[in-house]
Amino acid sequence: MGQYKTPGVYIVEKSAFPNSVVEVATAVPAFIGYTEKASNKGKSLLNKAWRISSMSEFNSFFGGPPNTQYEIAELTATKAADKAADAKKEGDTKTAAASTVIVEADFSNNDKDYILGLQGARYFLYHSMMLFFQNGGGACYVISVGNYDQKKVEKKDLSGGVGILLKEQEPTMVVIPDAMSLAEADCIALQQAVLSHCGQVMKNRFAILDVYDGYKEAQDSQCIDNFRNDLGTNNLDFAAAYYPWLNTSIVQTSDLSFGNISNLPKLQEILKTELDNSQLDAKKKTEIAEKIAEIGVTPKTDAMSTDGDLHKILSVVCPAYNTIIDNIKHKLNLLPPSAGMAGVYTMVDNSRGVWKAPANVSLSAVISPSVEITHDQQEDLNVTTAGKSINAIRTFIGEGTLVWGARTLDGNSLDWRYINVRRTMIMLEESIKLATKAYVFEPNVSSTWVTIKSMISNFLTSIWKRGGLAGASPDDAFGVFVGLGETMTPQDILDGMLRVTVLVALSRPAEFIEITFQQQMQKS
Repeated sequence: MGQYKTPGVYIVEKSAFPNSVVEVATAVPAFIGYTEKASNKGKSLLNKAWRISSMSEFNSFFGGPPNTQYEIAELTATKAADKAADAKKEGDTKTAAASTVIVEADFSNNDKDYILGLQGARYFLYHSMMLFFQNGGGACYVISVGNYDQKKVEKKDLSGGVGILLKEQEPTMVVIPDAMSLAEADCIALQQAVLSHCGQVMKNRFAILDVYDGYKEAQDSQCIDNFRNDLGTNNLDFAAAYYPWLNTSIVQTSDLSFGNISNLPKLQEILKTELDNSQLDAKKKTEIAEKIAEIGVTPKTDAMSTDGDLHKILSVVCPAYNTIIDNIKHKLNLLPPSAGMAGVYTMVDNSRGVWKAPANVSLSAVISPSVEITHDQQEDLNVTTAGKSINAIRTFIGEGTLVWGARTLDGNSLDWRYINVRRTMIMLEESIKLATKAYVFEPNVSSTWVTIKSMISNFLTSIWKRGGLAGASPDDAFGVFVGLGETMTPQDILDGMLRVTVLVALSRPAEFIEITFQQQMQKS
């Protein structure tokens, strides 16, 4: 109210209530990786954070799936490095350096064993986005750092995508499934950069990490030990990791064809051998042989079938062709779990709240974990002396595939052991921070203190009523303190400091339920 100088009647409206705290979004993941394209009506979206809310929007802005190709090769005695290059992604120096390696055949035909070797890079982002939306995913950000023409996943590209997130305020999670296509050392370095981004730079984001080579048995591949030993100890409470990878149903047989095979002459050789050994009559063999000869021929004449029709014909008349396509489908459906877990986080946040642990929840579009984990095996994953807890994904009879862990990587911390505790605190901090911003440069006096205290208390009361805070009453669940002699000294006021202390009792999950049974004497 200013000083009056002219006589008259003046109306003064006075606010009766303090500002309200608006709860910030808790489940807005940011995905970083490679896409087919990145454009919006002709404007490039490359290396830009773009918000989408459905798979159709992703297809519109970023294109379709990669044409991942595999080479058919006979499984013979070769050098370990050659086998490793055929059996898994390039850059795995540990396996390449091994003297021997056991490679199982992908399929057999005419008494010969064959393997399908990945050609070029494996781009995980597209199918991971499908897994995200299948498991309850919603609004998210996508950062395309390149297209499929690059033929190689580069650490510098993905690291640059993390840097782009510095300018965005809304994302609350970071997911990089394409990191699994890097060399192991580069993957760990990228994951460390993500941890630093979430817990040290932004301090308001949560990283969902995958275990490198997490589709393998932990005892045989040492993938869990390598992950724990190499990751370091910084900012572990801002991340969670999941093991093993998932056998999904994202890729269907109709999505594949002989276009996913790089050496078509080898495919023709296998199909011709199968045809020669079949019991079909000569006329039928001739007709099928003509179709086999059309594979890969361009341009096609009017008498020849289109690639789509040829694929359907081969699927009907050539069992070996179906076997090869099914094996390629199985390989493409093997996905790291991080994107699916981002969808689970979103679903649980929307249905129950961020304070509910994202565990004991079934996964959609998942056939099984790539590795079956027993009760005893999970003990080492969940509780270790180093504290780097790895959350298990397990199959239970009659229940399907369930998320069976809710710990951050800082598993030994009583403060930040659980995912929902860390993410709830992030939500509270960001919500109150944004609301309190309106009082910057307000007079540092009792009226301002009371207003801020009322605003925060009202917000925390609403959270407590919804089950986000533990306590029989609001006084048991939280406390807000502000004032001279309580949180501030006269020197603080002279320095322009307004200090508020907020105590909250966050709810923790019942991770272990113990039921005690004891016999008693017969009473009647």
